[in-house]
Parts: sequence; C-alpha cells; structure tokens
Amino acid sequence: MTRPRTIDDVLADARARLRRLTPESAHARWREGALLVDIRPAAQRADEGEVPGALVIERNVLEWRLDPASDARIPEATGHDVRVIVLCSEGYTSSLAAAALHELGLEHATDVAGGFRAWRAAGLPTTGLPTTGGGPA
Repeated sequence: MTRPRTIDDVLADARARLRRLTPESAHARWREGALLVDIRPAAQRADEGEVPGALVIERNVLEWRLDPASDARIPEATGHDVRVIVLCSEGYTSSLAAAALHELGLEHATDVAGGFRAWRAAGLPTTGLPTTGGGPA
C-alpha cells in the first residue's frame, strides 16, 4: 500500500514543473511585458503592502480569469503563450497556482521564489507598510 501524498509532495511536484524566478528576475520580466499577478487576499495585501501596477486576481478565481477559453477571462488572457508570474506572500501558494495554470496550457506561468516578502526585501517597488508578521501563504 502506498502512503497518501502530502502537501510537501504536491508542492515539490508543482515546483518541478516551474522555472521559478527571483524577485529581481520577476521584476525584469514584468517590465518586459509579463503579467505580474498578485493572488493574495485583500486582507493580506492590506497587512503586507502591494506591488503597484500588479494585476490583483485572488486565488479562488485565478484559473477562470487567465484561461483564454473562459467566458470570465480578463482582457490580458489573450492566449496560451501569455507569460504569467504569480505572486503570493511567501511563494508557496503561488507555486501551486502556477502549476494549475500549466494544467490549462499556460506553460509560461511561473512564480516568485519567496513571494511578496522577498520582493519587498529586495527593495523592489511596493506600496503600504507591513502591519503584522503574517502567516503561511
């Protein structure tokens, strides 16, 4: 009998499919035209701050908004070749989200290693000040 998979197994599988980006590389690709998508919930963005100009698409609707075949897609979801960089708080949820986008054929989707916290620590553009220590993301 095989053991049930753990979230660590699922995360490792997801990350094995991605070419994760450092915050600096993500920023450069964003400036070159990639979509930077912040999937954190509103309360978390209020507590931690935001990246000015990033698209905010909360995790619970991400696939519908970025699937080029979805009636609920955003205008930027023009095809399967769109480069999407997913951002969460610490880079865990974003890995799972980017892997889910791969399942939809968005093979250029990836995420930011370390998430928003690493982005802010790298001195990249943010607004707001962190108000709490936060929690898992």
